[in-house]
Amino acid sequence: MIKSKYKIARKLGPQVFDKTQTQKYALRAARRKPVMRKNSRPKTDFGLQLLEKQKAKMTYGLRERQFATYIKTISEKKVPNTSEKLMELLERRLDNVVYRLGLTNSRQFSRQVVSHGHIRVNGQRVTIPSFQVSIGDKITIKEGSLQRPIFATLEEKLKSYNFPSWLNYDPAKKTFIIQGMPKIAPAEVAFNIPAIFQYYNR
Repeated sequence: MIKSKYKIARKLGPQVFDKTQTQKYALRAARRKPVMRKNSRPKTDFGLQLLEKQKAKMTYGLRERQFATYIKTISEKKVPNTSEKLMELLERRLDNVVYRLGLTNSRQFSRQVVSHGHIRVNGQRVTIPSFQVSIGDKITIKEGSLQRPIFATLEEKLKSYNFPSWLNYDPAKKTFIIQGMPKIAPAEVAFNIPAIFQYYNR
């Protein structure tokens, strides 16, 4: 979590961080000379599974214990579509929802915004980034926080923001509404979910 994002992205791929999905990073990566390692071996199944797990953890900014708990919960319930359920749990995290609503430019920043008490869920202060939102929940920004620099240009930004289909915004009430379950297309997922379950079930 403390390592350079650029260093981690070189190993896992630029999609794991917003900071590395920029033209600046692409140009920097293009200038780097490929390193040829002697006696390099192809990755084993375990190595590939581990890599996919790391991608998922870094994308959502989770520690091992948190991520393993999601996998264990899904495995114990024996749900029919494990990939869909994992994405649902990850996307319904409050820090991720704040990010998806366009209130911040990264999940890491969203986690700070939630932890510092700027977000309300159904009128109640929630400071737990992993809090799971539900359909019908109403999310607002603390009234006193609206004057802070981090939200200074938010109203203008939201006018052209393209909200995900499961999230909605009422500009008159300045309220964000969870109107459905997260729908993430397979092409949008930057990691191999079946490989992740294989890693934990080995």
